[in-house]
Amino acid sequence: MKSNTITIKKITYLNHNVVQLETTKPDNYEFVSGQATEVSVLKSGWEDKKRPFTFTSLPTEENLEFTIKVYDSHDGVTEQIGKLEKGDQLLIGEPFGAIRYRGSGTFLAGGAGVTPFIPILKQLESENKAFGHTLIFANKKEKDIFLNNKFNEILGDDFINILSEEETDGHHHGHINAKFIQEHTDLLKQFFYVCGPPKMIEHVITELKSIGVEEELIITEDFED
Repeated sequence: MKSNTITIKKITYLNHNVVQLETTKPDNYEFVSGQATEVSVLKSGWEDKKRPFTFTSLPTEENLEFTIKVYDSHDGVTEQIGKLEKGDQLLIGEPFGAIRYRGSGTFLAGGAGVTPFIPILKQLESENKAFGHTLIFANKKEKDIFLNNKFNEILGDDFINILSEEETDGHHHGHINAKFIQEHTDLLKQFFYVCGPPKMIEHVITELKSIGVEEELIITEDFED
């Protein structure tokens, strides 16, 4: 698979452990909102250690953007990304991914699993088609939420936060389950886009099916960011 070298132009921390990288874009590089690519750090010993990360920029933008949760305790790619500086380089492969926008619906995200939904929602906003969509964003604590203002700007009251390990004003507490989905979505024929840690995806899919959501209306991905 062909590799492309890209250079970091800007690094922004969105919260305590989520970093946004803006990079150069290879010539004629095309992808669809929601897709990802395998990324490795262009440093000795790390070139062949790849992880899938979602493009959070729009396909039409001049630069690429990745929004990545950094794990300092992990001896791996995400730890290395936390050490990167402007001017450092990455290797990316070809785009891939199963999460594609199919039509109006609800986005159910766990942590960094929200990343495929970022460009999809930005695309809908640019086309004035965001109304009628809902994002339910599950995190452990309030400090883990990121892009809160952006999601509010796009969706307003249809952006819903739920925290599993903390009770705070303005946020729901608990997990995404059948009851919560029923209370905050319209179960008439719509799509449910699900992304997050594997156990979360499995649980949410089970909960959706338990309330009668047809399998072909559940859109998910095969990997976790």
